[in-house]
Amino acid sequence: MGKQAAKRRLSDNEAVATATLLRGSPQKLNLVAASIRGMKVEKALTSLTFNRRRTAQDVRKVLQSAVANAENNHNLDVDSLVVAEATVGKALTMKRYRPRARGRVGKIIKPFSRLRIVVREVEETA
Repeated sequence: MGKQAAKRRLSDNEAVATATLLRGSPQKLNLVAASIRGMKVEKALTSLTFNRRRTAQDVRKVLQSAVANAENNHNLDVDSLVVAEATVGKALTMKRYRPRARGRVGKIIKPFSRLRIVVREVEETA
């Protein structure tokens, strides 16, 4: 009895890691994610280490998690991994208010983002 296992959505040579509720707007996070799409994992980690944007450290953590998932859960070779996808989406938005002059209110919007990174094992061609 029991529930059947869900079918794997990715192919056998892929691994994924996601992060939800990353503080910062999706637009700013997407700038960092776009800079590593299609890169080899080793080069992408180096690039994120020296990136000056604050969200680069969050992207780096998620990428390291995807690499660990590939190595431990799917037995993939770490040296031949490539960032196949790095997608960014909206999460919730905190709304705060600040009192302004003459009894009015200034709206403060604090956005959150979600990040999904897929790494793929690629065979080296000679």
